[in-house]
Amino acid sequence: MSSGKRALYLIFPQELIREPVIYRLCKKFDVAFSIRRAKVTEKVGEMVLEFTGKEAVIEKAVSWLKKKGIRVEPVTRDAVES
Repeated sequence: MSSGKRALYLIFPQELIREPVIYRLCKKFDVAFSIRRAKVTEKVGEMVLEFTGKEAVIEKAVSWLKKKGIRVEPVTRDAVES
């Protein structure tokens, strides 16, 4: 199983803003992350995270986030580095 990095843009709905979703994700899946950007208001939460771990595990983590109701979109390397 190969390891890798993947930068993802996460958009949290209002009802999940105060929930420790990323904490639970890291406890449930063997992935590490770096916060690249974050913006949270009372209505929406937006984050750019760079996940590190085994590709298959990152994929399972992404599926879990989507099932929770979080919109997940890929980020280009340029967006992470700027």
